[in-house]
Amino acid sequence: MTVTLDLAAASKDVHTRRALYDLSAAVVKKKKIVVVTGAGISCSCGIPDFRSSDGLYNMVKERYPDVVMKGRDLFDASLFRDTTSTSVFYSFIAELKKKIDEAAPSQTHHFIKTLDSKNKLLRSYTQNIDGLEERVGLMGSSGEAAKSSGKGKNAAKLRVKEVRNVQLHGDIHRVRCIVCSAEFPCAQEHLNAFLEGTAPDCPECLSRSEARVARSARAIRVGSLRPAIVLYDEPHPLGEDIGAIQMADVNKKPDMLIIMGTSMKVHGLKQLVKDFAKTIHSTSSAATSSSSSKRPCKVVFVNKTPPSSEWADIIDYHVSGDTDTWVHKVLDDWKRIRPSDWEIQQTLVDAEDGLGVAGAFKAAKSLNTVDTKAKKRVLGKKDENVAPESSSDLHAHEVQKSINHPPSPGKRRQKSSHYDDRNSSPSKRQSVAVFKGTMPASERKLLFSETTNHREQPTNYAESSKMDISLLDLSMQDVQAEVIKEIEEAAKPAARRRKAGKAAATSTKATIPRTKTLTSKNVGRRKTSRSLITAKS
Repeated sequence: MTVTLDLAAASKDVHTRRALYDLSAAVVKKKKIVVVTGAGISCSCGIPDFRSSDGLYNMVKERYPDVVMKGRDLFDASLFRDTTSTSVFYSFIAELKKKIDEAAPSQTHHFIKTLDSKNKLLRSYTQNIDGLEERVGLMGSSGEAAKSSGKGKNAAKLRVKEVRNVQLHGDIHRVRCIVCSAEFPCAQEHLNAFLEGTAPDCPECLSRSEARVARSARAIRVGSLRPAIVLYDEPHPLGEDIGAIQMADVNKKPDMLIIMGTSMKVHGLKQLVKDFAKTIHSTSSAATSSSSSKRPCKVVFVNKTPPSSEWADIIDYHVSGDTDTWVHKVLDDWKRIRPSDWEIQQTLVDAEDGLGVAGAFKAAKSLNTVDTKAKKRVLGKKDENVAPESSSDLHAHEVQKSINHPPSPGKRRQKSSHYDDRNSSPSKRQSVAVFKGTMPASERKLLFSETTNHREQPTNYAESSKMDISLLDLSMQDVQAEVIKEIEEAAKPAARRRKAGKAAATSTKATIPRTKTLTSKNVGRRKTSRSLITAKS
């Protein structure tokens, strides 16, 4: 059952005011909002709608009283069968184009752009042909910038990711050939022809026909230009692309649907709204619906006229009133609920003529802190929230960052530790001595080098010890000849060592005399001989 909330009664009724506040809070909370708009959002811009008492249909009757045409017949594809109805259509579109050019975007158009800048808008779908959404910065599907520049099958394909506003009924600011379907911007010469009730010739068809005639070929039919809007019972030139965009948005599971300024009488729009509403209601969790007694704020319809009975189970809330009034209230509540979304960061630069303290700087650029897409484009991934620094400041910042925040083991540089020398263990501390260059050859003191093995020998061998070992150069001085010989023998092969060993053994036996072993008898004899010698003396 649809709940109706009257904007005019919000100042007196507490329950209505509270319900409207809940709707605003829902807009602040949601992140994938789909917006569907109609001619009602452009009424405050000076552009009349179609079906109201002062709408475009009644304007046609006042201007052409002799022509019996209903309002629907004025935008029906069958009007091209009659020259009179075609002339009325062309002149009417020219007058409408003039009013649109004089109009300015409303608060509702800026509200849709705000949703997009805050990363809450999934996509905007509009029945309007005025193109005011593109003036506030939302790229439309009918514009030249939305089409790819490829060739072959990719020619004239929409850039789905860049299109933010899908124009379901075309764009009045462009004209299209009825023969070759070539599109051109609607220029003043086209408007002058439409005001007279005639259609200008297609320059593309005309150039091809003249080229064929120049080479003696048969001339082709030259088509006429018409406004590039989609009439009733007429297929959309970009119908396949728009269907693909709609299916992609449905698969992204939007969480809120806002319908503003449309009576939802067109069959295609009705089906689009039902598909989005079904997806949004099905994605709501069972826990949320069972725990909360409040009606979910998922499908909101903002219009002066209430919806028909067929929308009772689809639309959750109907806000009766002007769309600009409602979006103004939503923005005010948004700023109170989440003020951080509206903080502005200003970049200060030196003023050219500012010499004092008050005039030394000027605001050069304002950045919205919530626009994360702009941050990713402007700033890098590592220094996302850091202002640009000089080279010296950047080096100091990197040193401080490495000290305070040690990197992960996989990202550490070799031969570096995330602990400093004060906090690390003794076994993991590294030497901080600075290697200034190559050590002189006289100070190397390597083992068995020229400097250590050929030192000056002292002239007085008595002054030095027999085994003088220096702890600095580890060299040996005054080594015995036998030790040197043994070292040389150790370097000989094994076989030669064995032969040399046998020869040395035999020579030792021959040269060394045998000594008598001192016994106790000999010791006694020597003592007695010594005593006799002393007695004689």
